[in-house]
Amino acid sequence: MPSRFQGSFQPQDWDPVVLSKRKPRSRELKDPKAVNQALRAGAAVEAVKKHDAGSKSSTSGPVMYARKLDEQTEPAGFEKVAPEVRAAIQKARLAKKMSQAELAKLINERAQVVQEYESGKAVPNQAVLAKMEKVLDVKLRGRIK
Repeated sequence: MPSRFQGSFQPQDWDPVVLSKRKPRSRELKDPKAVNQALRAGAAVEAVKKHDAGSKSSTSGPVMYARKLDEQTEPAGFEKVAPEVRAAIQKARLAKKMSQAELAKLINERAQVVQEYESGKAVPNQAVLAKMEKVLDVKLRGRIK
């Protein structure tokens, strides 16, 4: 059976190991018990009030909330399918005697996509509309004459 110590002898390490306490967390430093204990021990305790913490008013001007800022810089919602396009899709599909699922299969989309287009909940996608135009032989994009 081979021994664990092959080759040269490894001496033991007798260096001292020093264990110390961890640094207190900020939550522990803010604890009222810790503050009182520090005051009794004579340590310096500093109390700083944050500027305008928790107030909705400001001296520099009106406060802009994130939602209001977003509404000003970006559109509130996306454009939905126009009612004329919805009606044209449904009319052409029914004229070809197709179900929504059959149309979806022919354009390689889910049935839910066709349902959303016909109900007006979908955001218009030019690629999907182009596929529907080919299958249904009806104009859905651009000016309808």
